Amino acid sequence: MVLALVVPLAAYSVVALAQPAGKGAAPASSAAAAASGAASTAPAASGASPVAVSPAPAVSVDMATKPADAQAVTGATYAVRLRDLEQRVDELKDQIRRSHTRLALLSDTIIGGGAAGSRSEVEFKNEMSSAFQLTKALFVIDGQVQYNRADEGGALADQKDIPIYSGSVPPGDHTIQVALTFQGNGYGVFSYLRGYKFEVKSSHAFTAVEGKTITITATSFEKGGVTTPLEQRPTIEWQEKLQPIAGGAAVAAPAAGAPGVPAAGGKK
Repeated sequence: MVLALVVPLAAYSVVALAQPAGKGAAPASSAAAAASGAASTAPAASGASPVAVSPAPAVSVDMATKPADAQAVTGATYAVRLRDLEQRVDELKDQIRRSHTRLALLSDTIIGGGAAGSRSEVEFKNEMSSAFQLTKALFVIDGQVQYNRADEGGALADQKDIPIYSGSVPPGDHTIQVALTFQGNGYGVFSYLRGYKFEVKSSHAFTAVEGKTITITATSFEKGGVTTPLEQRPTIEWQEKLQPIAGGAAVAAPAAGAPGVPAAGGKK
């Protein structure tokens, strides 16, 4: 009897082992998933209610929000950037002006065959009101002093047009530097102006053209209005005028001490 029971059980074990693992049985992963699902809904302990598992909260990102540093631009920072932009624009304008001058030089050289030398005339105009008395004026061209005068007696202030330089210069780029000193002048209720002294400095670059005379005028005037602070009113404006040398006569070589020409025994 016992032997008869053992033989069928052994045969059944052999048949079960020979059967493919994928048939008649769920994959291990499916079983694990099922067990996991069952575990999630099963009570935590005997007699306890099921524990619900909440999903992770969703995170929303607003792409239109600017970074903190982009929002921290203050009015002072904007003013500095605007001032820097204006300076770059002025430099670009100066480069364009020089390019136009060089093109005019090249055109005249090709068409007219060139001319001998170039000239420059520099003059100063004082259009300041009587509230500002000019006491000192200094003009330097290419590092050489061309005009330097100081007078507090009023004689310098009475000169509204002052010639600074007139003569031949080498063709090319040159620089003029100006330093003016004004003394406040007032009577009666405006007598307080006498305690003020104003210094105005400016520089200007120009290009001397072969066979041309360039006239440069520096004009001092008061900008703004009655609400403009006194120290911000004095300013200098530059103007240029280019024309052929009168009569087409050749220009003699610049003498030592002229703009762009080194002095005897010295360097430019």
